[in-house]
Amino acid sequence: MGSATREALASSRAVLTAHGRTPDLATGEGLLDSGRVIGDSAQLLSALVDPAADAAAKTTLVAAVFSAKLTPTALDLLQTVAAARWSSHSDLLAGIEELGLRAVASSAPVAGAVEAELFEFGTAVASNGELELALASKLGAVSAKVGLIDSLLTGKVSDQTLVIVRHLVQQPRGRRIGALLRFAATIVADEGGTAIATVSTAELLSAAQLARLRTSLTARYGRTLTINQVVDAAIVGGVRVQIGDDVIDGTIATRLKDLRLQLAG
Repeated sequence: MGSATREALASSRAVLTAHGRTPDLATGEGLLDSGRVIGDSAQLLSALVDPAADAAAKTTLVAAVFSAKLTPTALDLLQTVAAARWSSHSDLLAGIEELGLRAVASSAPVAGAVEAELFEFGTAVASNGELELALASKLGAVSAKVGLIDSLLTGKVSDQTLVIVRHLVQQPRGRRIGALLRFAATIVADEGGTAIATVSTAELLSAAQLARLRTSLTARYGRTLTINQVVDAAIVGGVRVQIGDDVIDGTIATRLKDLRLQLAG
């Protein structure tokens, strides 16, 4: 990520924060929709990323294209994104997506619900090869993928989760569905002031074990954590914890692997 992109993300988040909790679901959905429109238009994308273009001209262009389609808040946020300088085309699209995800998250009525639903759906996809292929295949029609998502999730998850998943299958940008869902859950959690800890064990931890683990990790990372449990028999014993890019691996399987490597060396 270039310095221009880091500054652009910071300014965009600041504008979103300035709106407080006023962004509603329509605002977040509008941002995600506009990101797909921009991503599908090489001319529009290039115009918004052009470092030589005047910021005022970019905001005027955004208004001309999107003013009739977006809420006032969404338009203000998108113009902020457009006025900033981005290091690349992909960074601009990623920035719009992140802002859209944060706006959707801020509209959720129940804290923690959206990231939990994203995790549960990700687990379901990972355990069903046919479903994963249907959502990830480059040969499949986007409309068919959206229809599949609607049939699986409508009425079973929050509107926020449905909007996010529908967007992810429409604009994967080369990412696998599992990675997409984990990324979205991470952004949603961060917007709520928490982080996600994925805990992998051979068997489900008890409530007491989870409580002790949460207390320890919260003290270590200095923020509230949402813990997602993954059962993996291959672990044998011990615990593997991943929080963002940090991995704490205390599993027996990893210890045995390290020992074998030492003996082989």
